[in-house]
Formats: sequence, C-alpha cells, structure tokens
Amino acid sequence: MATAEQTFPVARPGYTGLMEWITTTDHKKIGILYVGTTFFFFLMGGLLALGIRTQLATPNGTLLTAEQYNEAFTMHGTTMVFLFVVPVWTGFANYIVPLMIGARDMAFPRLNALSYWLLVAGAIVLYSAFIFGLPAAGWTSYVPLSTKPFSPGHGVDLWILGLTILGFSSIFGALNMIVTIFALRCPGLTFHRLPLFTWMVLVTSFLLVLAMPFLTVAGVLLLFDRMAGTNFFSVTEGADPLLWQYLFWFFGHPEVYIMILPGFGVISEVLPVFSGKPIFGYKMVAYSGVAIGFLSFGVFVHHMFVAGIDPALQIFFMSSTMLIAVPTGVKVFSWLGTLWGGAIRYKTAMLFAVGFIAVFTIGGISGVFLGSVPVDVQLSDTYYVVAHIHYVLVGGALFSFFAAAYYWIPKMSGRLLSERLGTIQFLTFFIGFNMAFYPMHQLGLEGMPRRTYHYVQSPEWGFLNFISTIGVYIIALSVALFLFNYFWNVLGNRGKVADDDPWNADTLEWATSSPPPAYNFARIPVVHSARPLKEDVAH
Repeated sequence: MATAEQTFPVARPGYTGLMEWITTTDHKKIGILYVGTTFFFFLMGGLLALGIRTQLATPNGTLLTAEQYNEAFTMHGTTMVFLFVVPVWTGFANYIVPLMIGARDMAFPRLNALSYWLLVAGAIVLYSAFIFGLPAAGWTSYVPLSTKPFSPGHGVDLWILGLTILGFSSIFGALNMIVTIFALRCPGLTFHRLPLFTWMVLVTSFLLVLAMPFLTVAGVLLLFDRMAGTNFFSVTEGADPLLWQYLFWFFGHPEVYIMILPGFGVISEVLPVFSGKPIFGYKMVAYSGVAIGFLSFGVFVHHMFVAGIDPALQIFFMSSTMLIAVPTGVKVFSWLGTLWGGAIRYKTAMLFAVGFIAVFTIGGISGVFLGSVPVDVQLSDTYYVVAHIHYVLVGGALFSFFAAAYYWIPKMSGRLLSERLGTIQFLTFFIGFNMAFYPMHQLGLEGMPRRTYHYVQSPEWGFLNFISTIGVYIIALSVALFLFNYFWNVLGNRGKVADDDPWNADTLEWATSSPPPAYNFARIPVVHSARPLKEDVAH
C-alpha cells in the first residue's frame, strides 16, 4: 500500500478528562459516545421488554395494568428504534468510516458533535415523560389515539418533541457522512473500491435525509393539533383519516432499511475476513444496497392493507414488496457464496455474522408472506407481525451489532474481548432469541392480537407465551455476559492487547494503530484496490 506525502497536523492543547469528552470534535471519541449512549438506551428498552414479557408469561398477569402496559410497549418500541438501532450505527460509522476511507476526521467536526448532543437532548426530552406522564399511543402514535381527546396528558407532546430533536440529529449526521464519503476519500479509493460498510452507510445517510423530514412534519402538525387547536388530523373537519398513516409509513418503511442496511455492511465486512477470501459479487452487494434504498420508498402502503386502501393500490404495493425481496436475496446468496469453499475461522464476530444470515432469512420469508394482501388481511395486528418485525430488526440489528462489536472493539480500545465468553454469549443469544420470537409466529396464526396485556379468554396461548418469556430472560443473560466481557477485558484492561490488524483483515482501518492516534494516519494512504492491505502489497 502506498502513502501520500502528507504529514499529520500538530496536536493543539485542549481540555483533559471529562471536559475533553464533552467538548471533543474527534470523530473517534464522538463515535464512542454514540455507541455508549445508545447501548445504555438499549438496556432501558430491554428492561421495558422484560416487563412486557413478564406480564404476558401467564394469561392473567398482574405486573402491569392495561395503561402501564400501553406505556411500556410505546416507550420500548420508541427507544429501540430511535434511541438504539438508528443512532448506534451512526456511532460505528462515526468511528470506522473516516478510517476506512483514509480520512483524518469527518467533513464537519463541529456539526458532528452537534449531532451527538442533539441525540442526548432528544433522549432527555423523550424520557422526561417518565416524570410528566408517559405516552400510551404506541410507537407509531396513530391518530386519533394520539390526539388530545384520547391522550390528554403531556406524554405524546414529549414524544413528538423528542423525536423532532432526534430527527434533526439524524439529518445533520447523515449530511455530514455523505459529504465525508464524497469529499474525503483518500487517493485511489474510487466508489468501486469503497468498503461495503461504507457503501451501506452512504445509502442509509441518503435515506435519512429523504425520509426523516416526513416524520418531523407529521409530528409538528400533530403537535399543532394538540396545542394550538388546528385540525390537520381532525376527520370531522375534513381531514383524511389516513393522513397520519401515509406520512408516518412513508418515513417508516425506509426507516426499516435505515436500521438494517449498516448491519448488511457489517456482515459484508466480517464474512470475507473470517472466510479468507474476497466478498463474492462485490458490485452486486453494493448496487443491491442502492436498489433496496431506492425501492424502500415504494413499499410503505403494505403496512396499510387493512386500512381501506383501493384494491388496485394494494396490488401495486404487494408487487413492489415482492420486488424488494430480490436485492435482499442477492445479498444473502452473495454471503453464502463468500462462505462456500472458504477457510472459515469461527471467531465470535463470525458466529454472529452467520447467525445473522439465519435469523434474517427467516424474518425475510415471513415478510414475503405478510406482503401478500390476502395473507396480511388475516394476520394483520396479530403476533405473527410481532414475530416478523423482531426477526428482521432485533435479529438483524442485534446479531450484526454484536458482530461489529467483537470485530471493531479491538481497534477502538486496543484490547481483545474474550473469545470463550463471546462464544457462550452467542449460543445463549441465539437460543434465547429463537425461544423468544419463534413461538410468536404460531401465536399469531392462532389469532393472538398485538397490544393485549392479558388473554384470559384464550388460556391455551399460555404455554407459548411462557416459552417466549423464558427466551427474553435468556437474551438478558446473554447481554449481561457481553457487558461482563467488555468491562472485564476492555475497561478492566485484562484482555489481550490487540495488534494493529488482529484479524488479518484487508481494509484501511486496520492499517493504523489500535486504537488509532488523534490524526488517524501519519500520511494519507493511497490505495490501488478494494482490499488494500492484501492486494496493494505488490504496489
């Protein structure tokens, strides 16, 4: 690998200790702040999930009242979507993408810091609802349930304000990432040499910029209805009864891919490294991600098949839903082709990557079923839908998150996590995940509705719900093992010291020290291929 003759900037004196982290504009420190903050909210959302599943372990659970149950699943869904899955990928992208493209920082370091602190501000506003009254209208906040007559407290107001602030955080961060990838790539790093994680982050950033404003606009209009007496969503005043659903889901389905595309990128980085061979069909993987981003804006009405949509419109969106499965399938077969014939090393990151393929494929297949109008009409608002969304998002996001954590934490911290503990964590997580969510498919087929806090009329659902609850507690045990692994080996400095390239990888983040210096690279790299640490040796 060649290097450009460009020296690194001289470090300037600044704050130390806590103030250094508060005032930092270093993309690596901001990335760590993002990941740490969002993982804290993952734990908060997980505690809410434990409460929900404990309530449903028996047909007539008494842990939560009906109102408390509604509040718990509203905050659980909102927390997991807006305070964990979306921003945690922003954290990994903040840390890794500038290193992957041979840059010294993000294009706009201060805007990068602002994006993080807006995340913190939005989280504070949202969680202040625990003091002033929790929202209970679901994470989708459908009207009229979320209007003033049906939700008279301040919970929905705080939900809207919190998500509006979080929306600006996401948009600013996405714009910064787009400019960084376009403008700061090192010499020789063309788009056909771009690492696939960077490719998926780029597509995700465009989706955020294009989709997030629709949620912001919908929220502001609803806030006007609630606080200023307007009638944007008042059907009695002539408003379209489906207006909120159109606005929300035009954001909401691209949001699904905002949450999962960076995970696709992680899998596309991890599998080649631990298979000992290049990714199979690099351009297919990259362009299928672009295709998914483009098509994601044309499938959102499949969330509304039971809302009185014109049959011709239903057929169109059923077809588009089937179509978007094609580029997703391309990725799955590319990953399997990468594994085929490879010299596979089953490190923990690799275990989670392979587990991701299994659970995400199950979620994708159930999604194809739900994309069919007659099937969706029968299964809409049942636990089958809950099973599907958790296999896609929990399975997709969490398996890829843990793959990313075990893969990149050595680069970020300079310490290796325990592989033995990691293997145990993977096994408990995989078992717990399938115990928790697979029974929900059968519960949905048997007619168990979503958003019910007890089911005394159908005690025969009790056994599968009990199995599901046990699975969630096993997931909690798995997460506890990960926390112990991290605190003992990384924060406790007991883990093995990581080499610059402990995995024998091939992208630029492994060309610098672990952890990298403030300036990332003493000299800006010059690359000649998509695998510079392997194929550029001859140059």
